Amino acid sequence: MATDANTAPPAPPQATTFSPELKKVITAVILGSVMTFLDSTIVNVALRTLSLKLDSSLADIQWVVTAYLLALAAVIPASNWAATRFGAKRLYTASIVVFTLASIACGLASNTGQLIAFRAIQGAAGGLTMPIGQMILMRKSGPALMAKVMSTIGIPTILMPVVGPTVGGLILEHYSWQWIFFINLPIGILATYLAIRLLPSDTKSEAGKLDFLGLALIVLGSIGLTYGLAEAGTTGSLGSAKVLISLVIGAALVLAFVLRTLSVENPLVDLRLYKNAAYSSASLTTFTIGAAVFGAIILMPLYFQIVRHEDAVHTGLLLIPQGSGAAIAMVLGARLIDKLGSGPTSFIGGMVSIVATLPFVAIGSDTNYWYLGTAMVVRGFGIGLCAMPAMTAAYRAVSPMKIGDATVQLSVLQRVGGSVGTAIFAVILQNHLSGAADQADQASAFGTSFWWVLGVAIAATTPTLLLTAAEKKAKRAAAAPQPA
Repeated sequence: MATDANTAPPAPPQATTFSPELKKVITAVILGSVMTFLDSTIVNVALRTLSLKLDSSLADIQWVVTAYLLALAAVIPASNWAATRFGAKRLYTASIVVFTLASIACGLASNTGQLIAFRAIQGAAGGLTMPIGQMILMRKSGPALMAKVMSTIGIPTILMPVVGPTVGGLILEHYSWQWIFFINLPIGILATYLAIRLLPSDTKSEAGKLDFLGLALIVLGSIGLTYGLAEAGTTGSLGSAKVLISLVIGAALVLAFVLRTLSVENPLVDLRLYKNAAYSSASLTTFTIGAAVFGAIILMPLYFQIVRHEDAVHTGLLLIPQGSGAAIAMVLGARLIDKLGSGPTSFIGGMVSIVATLPFVAIGSDTNYWYLGTAMVVRGFGIGLCAMPAMTAAYRAVSPMKIGDATVQLSVLQRVGGSVGTAIFAVILQNHLSGAADQADQASAFGTSFWWVLGVAIAATTPTLLLTAAEKKAKRAAAAPQPA
């Protein structure tokens, strides 16, 4: 006999605490994420040292960073298909092993060419480690625990860009540059062991035929966009022929990928997820908040070093307040999401980040460090409170079968958003610093750049209103009586 929807038995309650199995997965994935995120930031403070030790120009040594970013961007689009084809645990573990071995090779490199090549291998391995680890976690957690899981793994992810430069500065001060890479060896060995012991066994599933043309389009398109934006940030110009050609070709290839994906039977990723209003608005927030996050990551270290003449170690220590604020937001964010919803929580975070950016617009050459530190804590809190709920909402909006597609898309959006933010803020800052005559003018250049950061923070907050509306609509639809 059919059961009326209003009298149907309630669904079994979902778990609200981490199971022992989930705790094991979180432990394994966090350590892998720490290694890759730490390495992506720790090298940045060593570029000048590497240039001197390897007898190479700064323009050439910059490719140590660029090659890493290009390789990372190239492999992310294929990570979902590869995880399905070879098994998520197997591929995750292999990527950590390759990353660790590439780190050793980087430390043993005897010239710039070798170092760039090994960094590219590192980037490819890191590009697989992060999204696949996230896939495993999201599938294991389920919707009820998604917010808590995101907040837990988000803390080290947020702190690493802050800790990285400090660790890098200490290594360069007390040890040789090779230890910038050798530090990954003990972490990699432990991460590999934990992945083998703690991650759930792979289950066989059909990956389908790989869309080689689609993969080529998105890989080359991602490389074109990433290279163009990286060059713009390095040269301080968005108008050079090299930058424009790279961006135009990259955008054209990505557009071709989108058109192909919507027309083939077995696409590399499912772009139809964007028909879901909650997913699309959460994804847009993820893209724009990525730009806002990288804005401060780029500007504040340079401010401390250029205007206040701090070294790498002290600069890293001065950046800790922002990471601390974001970590606090990660802890509190899960509770707010469960109470208010992802949209309202993300909106509150966005508004906090907007207000907390205002002090940096008026930054001076002698602005009190305690004042800056307090503002950084509040701004970090706002960014964390905006970013984590948006990611959680995006995952909750898709079915468990589509977690892999969502992970790839969100990873790409985050990376591209960060690259866009880095390029724009670097170009604006360099153009204004070029005419700076003294410390006051230099500080003014940073203040002008933060006006743009403020604009990006406003842009990141706007789609949270759409997310709030989409969540309310979904809640009303779920509460409405269903036809018998």
